[in-house]
Amino acid sequence: MPHPAPRNPECAIPKQLSAAVKAGLKKGWSGLIWLIKILVPVSFATALMVHYQLLHHLDFFLQPMMTMIHLPASAAVVLVIGIFTGIYGTVAALSVMPFSMNHMILIAVFTLISHNLIQESLVQANSGLRFSTAVLFRLGISFVVTMICGWIMGVTPGGVGPAVLPASQAVPGPLSVMLIEWAAGTGWLCLKIFCIIMPLMVVMELARRFHLIEAVTGITAPVLRILGLDKSYALLWMTAAVFGLAYGAAVIVDETKNRTHDPKSLTRLNLSTGVNHAMIEDPSLFLPLGLPALWLWVPRLVAAMVAVWLHIGFSWARRFYAARAGHKKLCDY
Repeated sequence: MPHPAPRNPECAIPKQLSAAVKAGLKKGWSGLIWLIKILVPVSFATALMVHYQLLHHLDFFLQPMMTMIHLPASAAVVLVIGIFTGIYGTVAALSVMPFSMNHMILIAVFTLISHNLIQESLVQANSGLRFSTAVLFRLGISFVVTMICGWIMGVTPGGVGPAVLPASQAVPGPLSVMLIEWAAGTGWLCLKIFCIIMPLMVVMELARRFHLIEAVTGITAPVLRILGLDKSYALLWMTAAVFGLAYGAAVIVDETKNRTHDPKSLTRLNLSTGVNHAMIEDPSLFLPLGLPALWLWVPRLVAAMVAVWLHIGFSWARRFYAARAGHKKLCDY
């Protein structure tokens, strides 16, 4: 019986490349359609609220909270949109609301940490962190980091910035003009996001097909030490850092359920990835708005590192106190 001819690896590689590119383009297109389903209605609703000055009526209620993080009251609507709909909803709202560049940066910093909270917190609830802890921790970190960034940038607390006019001075123009401007701006934004998402999804698919993530995990060990994480979590951290909590949910949940992990180390991983995940895609979505890359990547990376080391320090201090005071229950806890 004749043996089948051995496969030529040189022929297999182009086929894998082609398959990966096709799969990446398909996922990119699917992601773009999903994005448009969120972006267009959110953007249109926000444009109407801005046009008819509906947001100004909430100033008295929202201003005290927004003042703490150096933002005008109208920014609260954008933050809420991001918390419940994700980065895409925030980008859609920012594309039609007249915020200054500094305020857009602070909104981006807040939303990059606290976005899509319900879905992503459910993922973390299935991988070792309580749902309520995940939500409250990310919201708290968002406020602290945004406050610090506003202080560093020298943004006046609660100031409305030169790009936002008071309600008494703003006079709504014709609705038809607003609709034309909204359609043109939204279409241009979708085109720019398309140019970012499509190649990004192809690169991600190539990384999956050729197992590049597994190869990189060994290189990430020094990075994990700096972040305060155990090197055994390299694959999970890379999955969350590259693909995000939502996209990488299957890998994260499966890995944590099928293997035994130290609860405290797993908690630190969840704290770190909750603050800092999807490091490629999420910040990139703000680039078409002209936001500086430094503020999109650095603050939440530093926040994730500080949060984990504070957790380590607090755990050590609690154990030290419990052992010294003889409180065995607290020490065991």
